[in-house]
Formats: sequence, C-alpha cells, structure tokens
Amino acid sequence: MKKGSAHFAIVFVFCGLLSAQAADERHAYFGETHLHTSYSLDAYLGGTRLTPSDSYRYAKGEAVTVNGKEVFHKRPLDFAAVTDHAEYIGEMYSTLNEGAPGHDQQLLKDLRSMTDLEERQKWFMKYVVSANRGANPQHPPFFAGQETVKSAWQIIIDAAEKHNDPGKFTALIGFEWSGAPKGGNLHRNVIFRDANVPDSPISYIDVNREDGLWQWMRKQEAKGIKALAIPHNSNASKGMMFPSSNAAGDPMDKDYAQTRQHFEPLIEMMQVKGNSEVHRKFWEADEFANFENADSIQNSSGRIFKKKDFVREGLKIGLGFEQKLGVNPFKYGFIGGTDNHNGLMSDLAEDSFIGAHGPEDGSVEVRRTGNVTGWIDGKDLSIGSIAGVWATENTRAAIWDAMKRRETFASSGPRIKVRLFGGVDLPADPADAKILVRQGYELGVPMGGDLGSIGAAPTFTVYAMKDQDGANLDRIQIIKGWVDKKGELHEKIVNVVWSGKRTVGSNGKLPVVGNTVDLKTAKFQNTIGNTVLMGSWKDEGFDSEQHAFYYARAIEIPTPRWSTYDAVRNNLPLLKDVQATIQERAWTSPIWYAP
Repeated sequence: MKKGSAHFAIVFVFCGLLSAQAADERHAYFGETHLHTSYSLDAYLGGTRLTPSDSYRYAKGEAVTVNGKEVFHKRPLDFAAVTDHAEYIGEMYSTLNEGAPGHDQQLLKDLRSMTDLEERQKWFMKYVVSANRGANPQHPPFFAGQETVKSAWQIIIDAAEKHNDPGKFTALIGFEWSGAPKGGNLHRNVIFRDANVPDSPISYIDVNREDGLWQWMRKQEAKGIKALAIPHNSNASKGMMFPSSNAAGDPMDKDYAQTRQHFEPLIEMMQVKGNSEVHRKFWEADEFANFENADSIQNSSGRIFKKKDFVREGLKIGLGFEQKLGVNPFKYGFIGGTDNHNGLMSDLAEDSFIGAHGPEDGSVEVRRTGNVTGWIDGKDLSIGSIAGVWATENTRAAIWDAMKRRETFASSGPRIKVRLFGGVDLPADPADAKILVRQGYELGVPMGGDLGSIGAAPTFTVYAMKDQDGANLDRIQIIKGWVDKKGELHEKIVNVVWSGKRTVGSNGKLPVVGNTVDLKTAKFQNTIGNTVLMGSWKDEGFDSEQHAFYYARAIEIPTPRWSTYDAVRNNLPLLKDVQATIQERAWTSPIWYAP
C-alpha cells in the first residue's frame, strides 16, 4: 500500500470495537428489512407458501421447503423484518385460512387452484395491478372486510413475537405501504420499535400519497407507538421519490420537509430490482457507476430513468432545499434489503442465486431469457442487499434506535463491516481500529450524524473489514456532495485508501486493482486486495458557508456475477449484455454539515 495525494494510513490488523466496559460500545449486526411471504398476494401468486413464521425460521438458520426443495440459511441473520404488503393482507387471510370470512368465494377458490404461470399473471394484472396503480386504488371484489386485515396483521405480529430472542435474534414487526401513483414506485417499509403496534397497518388503498402515510404515523406516535418508514427502489420512482413539490403538487414547504425527515431517516440503497445509488448514464465520471443498473426496469410502466431517481442526486437536492427552507427533506441514511418474494430472508449469495419471484425467475432459462412481469428482465436482477447497523446490542430497541439515528450501512450482499467518522478534531492516521473508533465518538460524529457548527476543515476517518467468507477489498472512497451560494449542486469522489502499490495518476484516477476471476470456472483468488482498509482524509476544499454531505463506499475486488455462475454450472455461454464480473460494495450513511 502506498500513500497518494489523499491523506491516509493503513493498518493490517483489525482490533475490534470499543472495550466491553465502554459506554459507546457498538457492534455490527446484519439483517433483512424487506421481505415478502405468502401473505403478500403477488408472492402467493408466484408460488410462495412460506408463512411469516417460516421466514423467521429461515433467517435463524432453520430449514424450510421452497419449490419442493429443502433450503436453509448458511449464515443466519442477526435481525429481520417481514414486510408483507399492507394491500391485500386481509384478502390473503381469507385465502390461506380455512373457515376465514370469504374463504369459500369462487375467486379465491380459483386463486388457490391456479397452477399455470401465465394464468396467474393474468389474474394478478386484472385484480391487482389495474386497481393498485391508478389514482384511486381499491380492494378487489373478494375482500371480506377490515377484520380480515386485523387477523392477518395479528399473524404477522405473533410470528415476530414468537421468534424474537433478545441478544440472539431480533424479529422486528413491520409492513410495506406500496404506494404506486401513476405506476411510480413510492413504496415504504414501516418498521416498529417494539410490540406496541396499531390494530392494523395502513395501505395504499387507505391513503395514496406519502404524506397520508406520515399523517397516520403521526397519529400512532401520539399514542406512544414508535415507527419509521424506509423508502425503497427509488430507481423506479419515475422522478417522484425526490420531488420539488409536496404530494398535492404545491411547492415544497418547511412542514413537508420536517415531517419527511422525522419519519424517514433511511432509504434503501439497493434491492433485487437494482442499485439506486447512481447510474452510468448520469455519472460517466464515476468509474463504479456501472453496477447493477437494472436498465430493463425502463421497459414497463413508463419508468424512464432520470438523474433525480437516484440516491446521490436526491441527497444533493436535499441540500438545496435545506439552503432554502432550513430543513433537509432528503436527509437519508442508507440501509439494505432484498424485496425477496420467495419468503427467504437475505438470500444473498451470487453463487447460489435462485431468483426472488417464484417461477418468474426461478430457473436458469427464465433468468437468462424471461422477465418478472411488469418489472425487470431476469438477467438484470440483482441478488439484493443486506442491512447493517452499529448498535449497542441485538434487541429491537437497540436495532431500531440505530436506524433512527442513521448509524447504518448497506452492502450489496457480502457482510462487509464499514465505518465512517468525521470531525475537526479527529487526528489523521489513527494507530489502530480501536483508537479510530474511540476518537470518532469522543472527538467527532459517526455516520448518520451532523458535524455541527465548525469553522475549520473536517477530517474523516474510515475503515472497512472484508466479509470473512468473501472477497478482499480494493479501496474505500468518500463521496462529497455540496451546494454553493448560487444553489448549484456539486459532487466529488476521493480515493482515500486502497490495496497494493498503486498511485493516483495525473488524471486523478487510481489504477484498477486487477481481476483474478476465471470465467471458465467461475472462481476467483484472494491474491489481490486487502482484508482490512483504514485511513483518513481531510477536506481541504471545505467551505463553512456551504451545505455538504459525505459518505464512504468500500469496494471489493472483482468476483463472478450470479449469471456467470449460472452459465458455468450449466455449460452455457456467458450472457453478452450483462457483466460477467462485478465489484460488490458497501455504503455508509452520510455525515452532514450545515452552516
């Protein structure tokens, strides 16, 4: 390793976190925040029969049966949340439970008896998509009343209560509000802090814009119920995830911005329908922007990508609003999730990907040549991402509190541990990871925090530790975004620390790390890269009058993509129009500065 123009230090020994006696001891926990079971109508139509309880069992490492095969999680999770669609969970209660109101309706008998995929798709389009993506979504004719919603919700609650094991495994209670005005994805996962939850969730049928969801959350908050919402899949939002107006179409005001920031501390960075950080079309200067871009999302529902559909641009737009309104509506930390519709929590392994939508992507052939109806071509699917939090213990309260304060990170699959601190008084080149963490809390702020009022350039310390079962690390970058006095938005990418003896060139770029992947065998070697990277960077271009954010991105060496494993295992040619190798990565939540 070598120093470049960015100021950094490298240590090859990982020293853990703070001592057990330290008040600020926080550990990395990994989990799932976006998962569908048989109580989601679209998942049921796709063949999913796992219940919420089954999904929690899988998350804990127990075997379950999917598509006639027994599967189990090779790496049990620390925490998880079932987030079935609030829309139609009552209908699913009627469908799945003999003797339930409406169970014997003919349409539900038809639903239970359908085996042909095309027939299921037509049924889904007729009774779900046509109703749920319009201006006035409504229940289908087989809805048996609000009591069925409450009954389904109680099953979800009971499953979480049964499997929650403080200190060992945290089962969070949650649901998905699946707003889709004009076909744009404005979905949110709602996660509760504890078992104090409402009698039933709210759906897109009840309120069809995000501000209606927040109003409902405010009413719950007044009753002592604590919840947060996580927007996801912004790449499919049709320009609506980071709007310039409120839900009524009026100019953004301070009340809207404050409400949004209060109830939505996090955003999902990536899921099976692609990466929402950036897209190569709009970020040509970012050499790592061509990563799981999921271009075929644009083939359905008029979802043509715009730069403002992506998280990095949304963060910059938020700075602009903060400069005007005094509040940042898009002050988002980062978290991961899969949106798996097979009931398999964080089923995240490139070398064993079986799809995430039943038979629509459940075979090699359909992943190579087919599509998930109305959404994405099979070959464009990502495996999803995993949620990481730095929390004091593995309990509901501690995990949720870490989410609320944005001390979170997202990874594209590997369990990379990554951290970021910032502050004026942070020393450069900490001696080891233990000192880095202690100084980060004592002299600065962790990721998700605010730098406060500072008049001097801040220093940022970063480290990342590879997944113990995964690939080595290529580099850590810091991405800075800021808004100038004229309201113009800017960004900068800095290579802070990297593996090997590379040096930054005159073009400001760092040479590639290399590639050990054998495309004939779908194997790679950890002979390049490093197990741990740690360093620091001082923002010499800091302007105390400019709003700014900073987040870190840790990048692995190249490894085979799931489509390459599929091809090699089945003696098929590599797909020509998707990447054969990828560089997995992890993102920290930002740190913000406001004058």
